[in-house]
Amino acid sequence: MPPIEGELLILYLTVLEDSMGCMLGQLNKTGNQESAIYYLSKKFTNYEARYSPLEKTCCALVWATQRLRQYMLRHTTQLISKMDPIKYLLEKSILVGRIARWQVLLSEYDIVYVLQKEIKGSVLADHLASGPTKDEHMVKEEFPDEEILTLKDEPKKKNQNESWSMFFDGASNIMGHGIRAILMSSQGKHIPMTARLDFECTNNMAEYEACILGLQVALDNKVTKLEVYGDSALVIYQLWDEWETKDHKLIPYQAYVQDMMSQFESINFEHTPREGNQLAV
Repeated sequence: MPPIEGELLILYLTVLEDSMGCMLGQLNKTGNQESAIYYLSKKFTNYEARYSPLEKTCCALVWATQRLRQYMLRHTTQLISKMDPIKYLLEKSILVGRIARWQVLLSEYDIVYVLQKEIKGSVLADHLASGPTKDEHMVKEEFPDEEILTLKDEPKKKNQNESWSMFFDGASNIMGHGIRAILMSSQGKHIPMTARLDFECTNNMAEYEACILGLQVALDNKVTKLEVYGDSALVIYQLWDEWETKDHKLIPYQAYVQDMMSQFESINFEHTPREGNQLAV
């Protein structure tokens, strides 16, 4: 069944020596009935089977999130498993190789570890792990467009006559703070950008940071006409001056963005639902 919008998801994860299984479920609004949304199982490759138990749990979680992305991006997910891969990744003093990649790949999800007390979903996950599909699927640890080394600059004078659109999104959760934005021209050019914030911030601060990132790149590319889309109603309405900015942490952000807005010939901000902001997610 499809998930209920705005409600928590529950991911039961079982990891065995050479396989894993998981079930994604959700409680109804009254909390007295749980429904299954998706089942997954996987046999570890020979290489993955040599990981430590904790590394296998991390590997299994990354693999599951890649296949459940359309659900987990829009919900907070409670992870129920015997080991806590989130704590393992966060407490690593040195992040190299696959550990660093796993942390980055999981950083876009809001995942909270819960001690394994539930029985029903865990039994199903155990059953799936004990009888995985025969196909061995490697975890995809590559980043999108990782093979691209350079981008050719277009003549910047053309940008002044083009209309551009910008989508932005920021997220702050237990895995860290990340921001993304993408610029798209009426001629089909795309300029994606992403960054990780190295300071503590709220979700709203991350949204402002993402907006600033996109606007700065637009100015650097001599863009003069811009339509901006974001899924944060608070940020959009504050920039319209329709909502009062009460959080003292956001006041400098609002002032800074409005100063940047004055540098465009034409700029407009529009609020879009999260499902309409997938280009920046």
